[in-house]
Amino acid sequence: MTLIACPTCQKKTPWSEENKDRPFCSAKCKLIDLGEWANESYAIPQQTSEEDDIFSEDLAMDPNKSFL
Repeated sequence: MTLIACPTCQKKTPWSEENKDRPFCSAKCKLIDLGEWANESYAIPQQTSEEDDIFSEDLAMDPNKSFL
């Protein structure tokens, strides 16, 4: 049986179909992790693109411009 560290508490937990909370050791650790994402403690870095520059220039020229 393969054991992995729970991403939240680091407790060793089995990586198997019987562990419905995998990769977490429990539903509690799963909810703690979800709360961290909801609080924006975790973030996926965004890479800038030419498109971002184009839209930000349009907004700088006319702050009342709507894209909707």
